Amino acid sequence: MKTKLLTLALGAAAFATVSSSASAATLDDVKAKGFMQCGVSTGVPGFAFTDDAGDWQGFDPALCRAVAAAIFGDPKAVKFTPTTGKTRFTALASGEVDLLARNTTETFSRDVDLKFTFGPVNYYDGQGFMVRKSLGVSSALNLSGATICIQTGTTTELNLADYFRANNMTYEPVPIETNAEAQEKYLANACDVYTTDASGLAATRAAFEKPGDHALLPEIISKEPLAPLVRHGDDQWADIMKWTLNALINAEELGVTAANADEMKASSKLPSIQRLLGGEGEMGAALGLGNDWALNAIKANGNYGEIYEKYIGPNTAIGLERGLNGLWNNGKGGILYAAPIR
Repeated sequence: MKTKLLTLALGAAAFATVSSSASAATLDDVKAKGFMQCGVSTGVPGFAFTDDAGDWQGFDPALCRAVAAAIFGDPKAVKFTPTTGKTRFTALASGEVDLLARNTTETFSRDVDLKFTFGPVNYYDGQGFMVRKSLGVSSALNLSGATICIQTGTTTELNLADYFRANNMTYEPVPIETNAEAQEKYLANACDVYTTDASGLAATRAAFEKPGDHALLPEIISKEPLAPLVRHGDDQWADIMKWTLNALINAEELGVTAANADEMKASSKLPSIQRLLGGEGEMGAALGLGNDWALNAIKANGNYGEIYEKYIGPNTAIGLERGLNGLWNNGKGGILYAAPIR
């Protein structure tokens, strides 16, 4: 019995050693490289796109820059890998990218079967439909027999099949891999309908020469909680992703912006702000980072609200109201809620 217990104890100790080593692997690798490799989409207006200089910008790359700033104090210490619906999970699982910040829905199978760890939801979405107004269609229930552009390897593909089967309708799928391909085929009349996340439809329509010729139908047929993700088995790296995003959301709630973050750290008497910005406690050390990790993340692009307004908000061409993505305490029905840093 003693021998058996000793063996079990040694095994547990060995497992703990392996687990401890594995938990720091990604951060160590990223620091050794001197940059983080971030997976993004191949291009969705407002969410992920390249500017005139060829640099990645948008709602999703902004999170990558915030994480890079939290680690290195430099939001430019990140490289981007465009991924499709088919290639994104392979890129993450293989280690080609360290973090996937791409319009990706958290689901049971992606977490449990594919073994990915999702961060907090950074955009609450749902699947919709876009049609040319000339078709005279006012409801998704009028789409039986339509040809529909659909990205393969996505929850969108499965939701579409479920919705049409539940409503005894038929459709002809037109498979596409990227948003750019969907836009090209849709505008060329290769499909009657384009379906994807409603935010993606709004972003795509905004880029059309005549966006007013196209309608977003009223039906939202699914829940699409979009969130960044990393591989299972590296709790420290998952914590860095999770708490960087939480820091950006908490910063908006507390009124901490890219412009005032340094001044707020120097002058604010609120303990919650001091814990966030590194003036109190050792939150950074617990993550394996400097104590100014959140301060640097916020200064990289601003808080969550600043990022939203800059890239996809009502005053942009995308024109997305905050809606569910408003802060939980704004009195306007928002449900965006970050765990406290304490």
